[in-house]
Amino acid sequence: MEPQRSFFRKVDVPDHAHYIVAFFVLVIGTLGVAGNALVIFAFYSNKKLRTVPNYFIMNLAVSDFLMAITQSPIFFINCLYKEWVFGELGCKMYAFCGALFGITSMITLLAISIDRYLVITKPLQAIQWTSKRRTSLAIVLVWLYSLAWSLAPLVGWSSYIPEGLMTSCTWDYVTSTSANKSYTLMLCCFVFFIPLGIISYCYLFMFLAIRSAGRDLEKLGTHIRKSTLVQQQSIRNEWKLAKIAFVVIIVYVLSWSPYACVALIAWAG
Repeated sequence: MEPQRSFFRKVDVPDHAHYIVAFFVLVIGTLGVAGNALVIFAFYSNKKLRTVPNYFIMNLAVSDFLMAITQSPIFFINCLYKEWVFGELGCKMYAFCGALFGITSMITLLAISIDRYLVITKPLQAIQWTSKRRTSLAIVLVWLYSLAWSLAPLVGWSSYIPEGLMTSCTWDYVTSTSANKSYTLMLCCFVFFIPLGIISYCYLFMFLAIRSAGRDLEKLGTHIRKSTLVQQQSIRNEWKLAKIAFVVIIVYVLSWSPYACVALIAWAG
């Protein structure tokens, strides 16, 4: 019984701390489920929305919907009980789902950034590369990549345990073992910091391409051809979608950066 007690120990904090967390989990979970369900419904009910770029948006909505619906109710119930109440298997499954859907969201944002980068900076090549089949393949690869990282703690590379106020579960970034420390470092690098670096690179060169196109347009002045105007308008439309995605990415990074930093602080001892 002793290992069980240590695994599901309570944290000595005032009750209201748990109830405050429960309130925010309820609000965020409700908004996450409802908002992403509306996006999914809109995609399936309106054929005009089923464009190739929107497949990535749809995948993001699905992963965020599943994240909200698998995490929030369980987290909320545990906050009310002020401890983890779903057993060791429940903890592993909860953490696995959180890892799978959270990583899928991040890598989908990376895929959206690369897609926008290619369309804006290499429009002619993008026409040849972009198709529903290739986009679907990219989405499958996103899920397989996320699945590999999520399964690792279940097969011995790190492990899933209760964390924080002991009302949620995640990978073990606290216990100082070689497996835990290597997994934490690799996960933070290949799921957060490296994708974030690639996203930053894509948006920097997208911005430079848009600025360069605007300057070229000014130089041409009245001698501009209609085909050039159409091309410029097309790029600007693609940039609008890229800006919307950029806002989502910024919010995502601001949400997860504190968590990534805490994990690395624990990793460093």
